[in-house]
Amino acid sequence: MADSAAGAAPAPPPLTHRRVLAIALPIVLSNATVPILGAVDTGVVGQMGEAAPIGGVGIGAIILAAIYWVFGFLRMGTTGLTAQAWGAGDRGEVDAMLSRALLIGGAAGLVLIALQWPLFAGAFRIAPASAEVEALARDYMAIRIWSAPAAIGLFGITGWLIAQGRTRAVLIMQLWMNSVNILLDFWFVLGLGWGVQGVAVATFLAEWTGAGLGLWLCRGAFRSAAWRESARVFEPARLRHMAAVNTDILIRSLLLQAIFVSFLFVAAGFGDVPLAANQVLLQFLEITAYALDGFAFAAEALVGQAMGARARATLRRAALMTSLWGVVTVIGLAAAFALFGGAIIDLMTTSAEVRAAARDYLPWMVAAPVFGLASYMLDGIFIGATRTRDMRNMMAVAAAVYAVAALALVPACGNHGLWMALLISFVARAVTLGLRYPALEAAADRPAR
Repeated sequence: MADSAAGAAPAPPPLTHRRVLAIALPIVLSNATVPILGAVDTGVVGQMGEAAPIGGVGIGAIILAAIYWVFGFLRMGTTGLTAQAWGAGDRGEVDAMLSRALLIGGAAGLVLIALQWPLFAGAFRIAPASAEVEALARDYMAIRIWSAPAAIGLFGITGWLIAQGRTRAVLIMQLWMNSVNILLDFWFVLGLGWGVQGVAVATFLAEWTGAGLGLWLCRGAFRSAAWRESARVFEPARLRHMAAVNTDILIRSLLLQAIFVSFLFVAAGFGDVPLAANQVLLQFLEITAYALDGFAFAAEALVGQAMGARARATLRRAALMTSLWGVVTVIGLAAAFALFGGAIIDLMTTSAEVRAAARDYLPWMVAAPVFGLASYMLDGIFIGATRTRDMRNMMAVAAAVYAVAALALVPACGNHGLWMALLISFVARAVTLGLRYPALEAAADRPAR
């Protein structure tokens, strides 16, 4: 595995359904732990008996998550580039990719620490809160921002491990960080009475210890000289390619975020009840994304390795096998949403009006996994192949299609039209990326540059 001595990367095992599941299921389990941590953070500060601490932690966490999200390209770009180096048998480049990812993560974190005051001030101008909530949120963020290098560096570590199919290591990191965070939440907040600052310190320590564990799990890279060879790590051609890949992914992600932000803004115009119903139903999309992430990540790793090995038949097999499991997953999700969607809605809200409205739009959630599957899986396939320019361009087309569909459908169909426009954007992204797939396969036949 990745802890072998420097030299050629070991030959990958045969591409089987067992191997696909071995990569995908740890990611699904890892994702399943994410909502637990948020619930514990909220529940612990909720024991203080006041509303402001809950709001302070919630707003502070959202602002930092949004800032860190900008650097999500580091996870995806690192996965694709590392997987290709792994498939090509270039262990030196695999190790150098880890160094580049860590350097970018560390530098980005230090920049955020230096710019924390204008960033926080700008965030509160966009999303103002009461003076008490804002003060508590600032206390929370002033502590957590000091783990920014670890939090962003973990994107690179995670991508590097996924590229080699080492998703059990990713699950171990996630379980460690969540366990440390939860235990320290109880100790610092309920035991020591540190309040909001206690939640922040718990997360700060969880992220730094998680990064330390991640480095230990990547220890094989540090046994060779490649990770510290400046000529290799800072090779201009490699850096330019990495910058281009990451920039494309960033633009693509911003366009996707623009679709969802505009979705909420338009929904707000329908009134409080439809807006609340949409917010509840967006959690169904979150569940879908968490479930499909495992197979999309498997596609990233397996397609990337096949692209690096210039094995077109293996690339196609990887794309088909991961997508087949995606089909199985969305059938299960659609059936679960159809059968139990009402009960899930009732768990999320006690408002009779919101419950009724959410049930009215629930059929869109039954359809969403089915209409969104191809776009999720093609994203993973294109990330693995580092065909990020296509991803960027096709997302721009999908965003334009969404805008046109919303302008045409919302006036006539209201909130139903808005949901229809969102699903149309999923289909547009899938169709346009599908049209570019033959060129992706053909690239596997060409010699590596």
